[in-house]
Amino acid sequence: MLRINLFFYIFFLFLIQSKAQQVKIEEAVYDAFVTSETVEYIVYLKDRASFREGIPYQKKTDKANFVYRSLVQKAEITQKEIVEYLRSNNIFFQSFYVTNALLVKSDIQTFLWISKREEAEWIFYNQPIKLLQYEVEKETLIPREVEPEWGLKMIQADSVWKMGIKGKNVVIGGQDTGFSWEVSPLKNKYRGYVDSTTTEHRFNWYDAIHESNPNFPDSLLNPCGFNSLAPCDDNNHGTHTMGTMVGEDEENKIGVAPEAQWIACRNMDRGWGKPSTYLECFEWFLAPFDENKENPDPSKAPHVINNSWYCSEEEGCNLSNFYLMRDAVTNLKASGVVVVVSAGNSGSNCSTVTGPPAIFAESFSVGATNQSDTIAGFSSRGLVTIDSSFVMKPNVSAPGARVRSVIRNGQFANFSGTSMAGPHVAGLVALIISANPALEGQVELIEEIIMSTADPKTTDQDCNDISGNQIPNPVYGFGRINALAAVLKAQTYISNTSNEKESALKVFPNPMRDEVTFSFGNDEVIEFVAIYGADGRLLYQTSNRLETGNITIKTDLHYTGMYMYRINSKSGNTYFGKMIKQ
Repeated sequence: MLRINLFFYIFFLFLIQSKAQQVKIEEAVYDAFVTSETVEYIVYLKDRASFREGIPYQKKTDKANFVYRSLVQKAEITQKEIVEYLRSNNIFFQSFYVTNALLVKSDIQTFLWISKREEAEWIFYNQPIKLLQYEVEKETLIPREVEPEWGLKMIQADSVWKMGIKGKNVVIGGQDTGFSWEVSPLKNKYRGYVDSTTTEHRFNWYDAIHESNPNFPDSLLNPCGFNSLAPCDDNNHGTHTMGTMVGEDEENKIGVAPEAQWIACRNMDRGWGKPSTYLECFEWFLAPFDENKENPDPSKAPHVINNSWYCSEEEGCNLSNFYLMRDAVTNLKASGVVVVVSAGNSGSNCSTVTGPPAIFAESFSVGATNQSDTIAGFSSRGLVTIDSSFVMKPNVSAPGARVRSVIRNGQFANFSGTSMAGPHVAGLVALIISANPALEGQVELIEEIIMSTADPKTTDQDCNDISGNQIPNPVYGFGRINALAAVLKAQTYISNTSNEKESALKVFPNPMRDEVTFSFGNDEVIEFVAIYGADGRLLYQTSNRLETGNITIKTDLHYTGMYMYRINSKSGNTYFGKMIKQ
C-alpha cells in the first residue's frame, strides 16, 4: 500500500467539511486517493445542452447534425479553462460531449484545483462496471432443420419476412464485450464488409478499451489486445447478442432482421467496463469517428443501439453515476437513435430494475420471457425505486430464455438473460424502419408502436401497489413484443414532413401545462381516454362514450414530468404514448 500523505489526508477532511464547497464529490474518490497517488475520476459540468423543448427538425440526419453540433459547441465553451490547465500541466484527460464531462487521471493537487471550479457540478470515481450476468448452455450437436429459432417464431418475425421485410437499409449498433465479425451468420451483415477481399473497419467499429481493467492483473492480457482496429470479442456475449439481431446463413436463422447491417463498439474488458468506456461508445454512436477519434460523422450513426449491460449499486454505480449515462441516452434519442436496454437479471422480486441505463424513463427497457410465453424467473421487475422515480419498467418483454445464437469461432450456444431479450427488440426496430422508412429517427413513435402492438401479458404478481392484471404492469410492461402487429401498424404511418394527410394520433401541446388535446387527422373517432403516471397508476379516465375525433381535456396533474396515455378509437384501435407536463 502506498504511504498515506498525512497533510493531504487532513486537507481532505477540511475539504469535506467545508461549507463553501460547491462541487459534489463522491466519497469513493477520497477513498481512492488514500491508497493511490493518482486516481481516475470524472468531472461532470453544470452547463449542459438540453433538448427537452424538442428538435427543430424531423429527418434523422438533420436531427443528428443539430444535436452533435450543439453538444460539441457546449463542451468546447464550458470545458475550455479546465482543458487548458490540464494540457499546460501535461495531465491526462479525455473530453466528452455526449454528456458534458471530462475523464481526468491526476494527483491530489489537480483534483483539489478542479474541485473548486465553478463549472463543475459532480466529481466521481471511474468505477469498474461488470457485465450483466447471463446463463450459458452449450448447444447439443444434433441434426436440425433450418428454421427460425423459437423466439423469432414467438414474436412472428418470420411472418414479417414473408412480407419481404427483413431490415434492409437499416443499421443496428451494439456496444458490448466485442463482436466476432468473421463468423458466418454475421460477416455479410457487417457494414464494413464490402466483398471477400475488401473490408473497411473505420467508422464501423471502435474499441473503447485502451488499457487493462483494474480487475485484471497486467500479466493477464486481453485476448483482443487494446485499441483493436478490427472487431474482436473477448467474451462471446457481444457476438451472441448481434446474432439475435441480424444473424443468418444457409444453416441458421437466428436474427430478427437478417438484412440489416451492424456496426459496433467494445465497451468492456473481459466483462468489465467503466463509466468512461460506456460514454466513449455512446459518443461514437452519436457521430462515428475513426480510430484516432477524428472526423466524426453523424450521418454514419445507427438507427438503434442495443445495450445488454447494466450496473448495480453492488458493482459501483450510484446516484452520481446515473447522471452521465442518462444524459448520453437522452441525447442519442434526441438525435434520432432508439436506445434499447436489457432490464436486468435480478428477478423475481419487485423493484429489481436497479441499474443504469435500464432505470431511466428515456431508455426502452426489456424484460425476458421463456418458451411457454411467460415471464422468466430471472427477469427484473419494476417499479424503479432505487432513485425514488417509481418509473414503470420494463417497457416491454421479449424472448430471453435459452436463446440460441452464434458465439466466437462460429460455434453456437444457448444463453439466457434479459441480455438476450433486448436484441429481439433492437431487431424489431430495424424491421419497423425497413417497413416504413418515414419512421427513421422518430424514436418516440417507434417506441409507441412497439408498446401498443405488444401482446398484453398479465400476472398475479403485484408490485408497489400496481396490479399485475393491468396493462402496463411492472412484470411484462406493455406485454411481449409482436413483430407482425408492429410492422403492420408502422406501415400506416404517413410522415408529417409532407403535405399528405397524417393518419397517426396527434397530442398537443406536448409538453403541456393545464390541458391537452388528442386528435386524429383522419376519420378515426376517440372512444376512451386514460392517463397514467410514470409509475403506471391510473390518474384520469373518461367516464362516457365519446363521439369526436378531437377532444381537449383539462387535467389535474399535479407534478411535472412524464405521463402515459391510452386512447381507444371507435374502430377498435388502441394507441399508447407519452406526454410531458411542464
